[in-house]
Amino acid sequence: MAIRFMRTEGDPVLRQKAIVVKRFNDVLGRLLDDMAESLYHYAGVGLAAPQIGISKRIIVIDTGESGLLELVNPEIVAASGEEVDVEGCLSIPNTYGEVPRATNVTVTAQDRSGNEFELEAEGLLARVLQHEIDHLDGILFIDRATRILPPEELEGEVVED
Repeated sequence: MAIRFMRTEGDPVLRQKAIVVKRFNDVLGRLLDDMAESLYHYAGVGLAAPQIGISKRIIVIDTGESGLLELVNPEIVAASGEEVDVEGCLSIPNTYGEVPRATNVTVTAQDRSGNEFELEAEGLLARVLQHEIDHLDGILFIDRATRILPPEELEGEVVED
């Protein structure tokens, strides 16, 4: 396993639509392992492959309550409700904004072996899923933010995806 270099705003890979994963092999397994190690190293709750320079539809998430989730080719197939909360991003350090997201989502994806599964999520996990799947489409949270917060307004903990 290896910690991968975090790409930051301005890197073109963050604005590209990531490609669908078609090969489920040891290379994918190593990438998922590296992504998990990188996620924990950078102290995030979610990480998309484009954030480490890999334009593939892969995300890893660990909200602390969810445990490590690996999603290959994730797609939101249903969403309901709406709430606004503060988000940050490992690829846009020291920037936070108020972002509206669906409260509940249903996501289909594949695991590292190519097996399909469905995941229903609410609250923080739903928010992180939407944030990371946006990365796969070249969308950053600042594109959806209704307001970027000045540093003096930040109170308490802010979760960085």
